[in-house]
Order: sequence, then C-alpha cells, then structure tokens
Amino acid sequence: MTRSRAFAEAPLPLFAPSGDEDEATGATLPGRLPSYIADHRKRLRARFMEGGATALPDYELLELLLFRAIPRQDVKPLARLLMETFGDFNRVIAAPVPRLLAVKGVGEAVVQELKIVEAAAQRMARAKVMHRPVLSSWDALLDYCHTTMAHRETEQFRILFLDRKNVLIADEEQARGTVDHVPVYPREVVKRALELNASALILVHNHPSGDPTPSDSDIQMTMQIRDAAEVLGLVLHDHLIIGKERELSFRSQGYL
Repeated sequence: MTRSRAFAEAPLPLFAPSGDEDEATGATLPGRLPSYIADHRKRLRARFMEGGATALPDYELLELLLFRAIPRQDVKPLARLLMETFGDFNRVIAAPVPRLLAVKGVGEAVVQELKIVEAAAQRMARAKVMHRPVLSSWDALLDYCHTTMAHRETEQFRILFLDRKNVLIADEEQARGTVDHVPVYPREVVKRALELNASALILVHNHPSGDPTPSDSDIQMTMQIRDAAEVLGLVLHDHLIIGKERELSFRSQGYL
C-alpha cells in the first residue's frame, strides 16, 4: 500500500454514526474538502511520517487523531479547545468519557478515537512488564503505572501479583474511589493473591491531586495488608503512589 492510499480518508459512515450531530455537521457537505484543509492535513501527515511524534506539538498530534473521527471539517479549533480544557495531550487521551462529551464538538466518534489510543498505549506498556521479573523491568513497570494511572481524575487501586521468582503473573484493579479516597479491604487482597497462587505483592494507587505523598490512611492500609499477607506467607514488596509527574515508593521512603 502506498503512503497516499494509507492516509486516504475513510468513508464517512464509518466515522459519523447517528448521534454525532456536532461532528457530522461539516461532514454532510457535498464535494471535497476545501483545499486549505486538505493541504494542511497533507502537510501535517508528511511532517509526522518524516519526523515522528517529536516533530509535532501536542495539539497537532491531537489533530492527526481527529482527522479520522471528523473527516470533513477543520479540526484545529477542536484540538486547541481540548488542549485548553484538559491541559495536555495525555490528559485529553485519559479524560473520562462524560467530560469529553461535555466539550462542544466532541461526539462518540471522537471519543472512540481517543480511547482507542489510550487502550493501545496501556496495552503496549503492559506488554513490557507482564510475565517478566519485576526487578529487571522496574523502569518499564513505573512507565506502565504512570501510563495507566497518572492522569486519572479519581483514585484507582491496583495490585501486581508476583510468583516466587518475582515474575509478574497478574495485574488487577481492585477498587475505584473518589478524588481522594479508594476503599481497600486487606482480606480481599490476600484472598485474591492465594487464588492466583502468588507469593508476593506490589500495591499501586494514584493520587489525582498530583502529589504522591502518602496520607495517614494510605500508611495504615498498607500496614494492614502487610500484616495480613505475612500471616499467610505472602511478601508485600512495595506500595507505589502515582502522582502526575512522579511516584513515591513506600520501600524506598522507609515505610516498609
């Protein structure tokens, strides 16, 4: 397939389903794209293919995604509006669906494109750590945790289950909470570890505030899980709190 065919606009029905009125308005106009829009898209695609993602600022990379969802309109204003609303490319991709749909011009087709990219990024990051020794892939593990959790607007609690060789055998979300709290039950944590025949655990949760400093309840919950795990011969290796820009390790900070 040649480059020009690879980047050909998809047929409209694939990307403007019923219900996407905001997106379909421009797409229903007959004829080809205005030359200034078509030329802009061509130039943007060429720059991306020649220089990769680093050749484009965030809002232009976002435009590339919107091309598919909105094939017959100028998407630059929407890309800029999304950036202004959420702050950066990562936050746009990770934004909750209701908040995305609240942005004028965003419909189901746009949300679908953004969430496909989010899922792909998470899956690629996860593939780098699953079924691998944690110690030899620690940086990849931190990247995965940040990709999955750093830009969430509510707290999420995940558990990484390890075997006797510290190979990651399972990664599961155990609970979701509010902006500053997530319910965690130590008995359920260790019960699930036994079901998976795990030998060790790493706890991970995010702080939507961006500050990974543990609260008193974070510390108390961690100690409860550690004590429950020890009774059953399980090891709690660490508890990671993921912030917007950095993470905190209970082990390295002396809490464990």
